[in-house]
Amino acid sequence: MELKRIEQLLEKYFEAETSIAEEKEIKAYFASSDVVPHLEQYKSMFGYFSNEATREYNKTLPLKNKRSVGKWMSVAASVVLMAGMFTYLNNKPAEQDLGTYDSPEKAFLETQKALNMISKNVNVGVKSINCIGQYEEARQTIFKE
Repeated sequence: MELKRIEQLLEKYFEAETSIAEEKEIKAYFASSDVVPHLEQYKSMFGYFSNEATREYNKTLPLKNKRSVGKWMSVAASVVLMAGMFTYLNNKPAEQDLGTYDSPEKAFLETQKALNMISKNVNVGVKSINCIGQYEEARQTIFKE
């Protein structure tokens, strides 16, 4: 009867369905000297589990001091910030001509040039939108929704 019970518990154990009490029962059985020969193969496995459960780790772990890393990171960040401010202040752009004109005719001509350039770029975008429209028509023809 005990052999049948142990085999059932082993099946449950390998299916991960045993309780802690049932696992203790299995470990106690394999710790004893009267294990049946066809279950002898599991004796070393459960013996290993029992030995490792009582083992303690006594070595000390070297811990790194994170404060020194944080201190160096803050020093590096402040150096980068100072270098950026120095570069910005030394390369300050001079006051530039912002496109003001004394003659209204010249201002009109320059405005027309700028608007013409914008119009050309917008027309390129409109052509690509037309291609999308053609694609959408073809897609609706094929996939009739």
